[in-house]
Amino acid sequence: MVNLDRERLNLENDVNILVEQDYIGKRLDVFLAESTGLTRANIQRLIKAEKIFVNNHVYKANYNLKLADKITLLAIKPVLTDILPEDIPLDIIYQDESLAIINKAKGMVVHPAAGNYTHTLVNALLYHCKDLSGINGELRPGIVHRLDKDTSGLMVVAKRDLAHVSLAKQIETKTAIRIYLALVFGNVKADAGEINLPIGRDEKNRKKMAITYKNSKPAYTTYKVLERFGDYTLISCKLHTGRTHQIRVHLSHLGHPLVGDEKYTSRKNKFGISGQMLHSALLMLKHPLKNENLVCTAKLPTEFLKVLKILRNKKVTK
Repeated sequence: MVNLDRERLNLENDVNILVEQDYIGKRLDVFLAESTGLTRANIQRLIKAEKIFVNNHVYKANYNLKLADKITLLAIKPVLTDILPEDIPLDIIYQDESLAIINKAKGMVVHPAAGNYTHTLVNALLYHCKDLSGINGELRPGIVHRLDKDTSGLMVVAKRDLAHVSLAKQIETKTAIRIYLALVFGNVKADAGEINLPIGRDEKNRKKMAITYKNSKPAYTTYKVLERFGDYTLISCKLHTGRTHQIRVHLSHLGHPLVGDEKYTSRKNKFGISGQMLHSALLMLKHPLKNENLVCTAKLPTEFLKVLKILRNKKVTK
């Protein structure tokens, strides 16, 4: 147990969390992973690096929380020597001192990774935004949640650490509402439905996710049919959890994979598009500082609209 050195604190940027009744007895690392959006592995590294304190002391990751414990996360300043700002156009739907809501273009990677440190959303954000939350590390400044490369639409970015914690908690506790539009193969017969099946790594292909009860997490998606085109259906999907590739995996398991999804279907794509037809169309969340809801919408991209026009004109050959 190590005493907190107060001189190392920058109180304007550190994050403080007070443990409430529902979290008594929970492991420190588990609680923080759920509350901040960081992985447990990242949380454990921060604990070992003495960047996380409980009541001004450092404890191990398996510390069981008590009521009114005060958890402090020291500000994590991103070191971006290799990740440079780039003047890439961004469609910023909303922006203030706490957060930004971006309409991400299809084909744009969200954050840098090994061997790919340029032309990402993070590079663009570093150019367009003065400040970004550092709580998710140097490669993902501001990133609260992500969209796949070929999924377009709305995602929220945190500019302040306190905003980051609030936004991540809203997503984890399902109070943030996320609605997607998807074009799928086949005629979805039910007007509405739900898919409540766990998702984990595919044991045969580690680059894919799968419905599995081994080393998996609960995943819950609801959907509604918006328009039918015979061999295709336009649906809306609501995410109640946020697993990797959740909508893509759930709909593929349902027998209605996304048009253009090269990873989860081998069905022929007749439209000449690249990547799945999935768009984050609506995002509703509570502002971290203001006592009000933020509701943002994003229109379908041109490519998506062109395919729908073809289908509505019944020009697709079977």
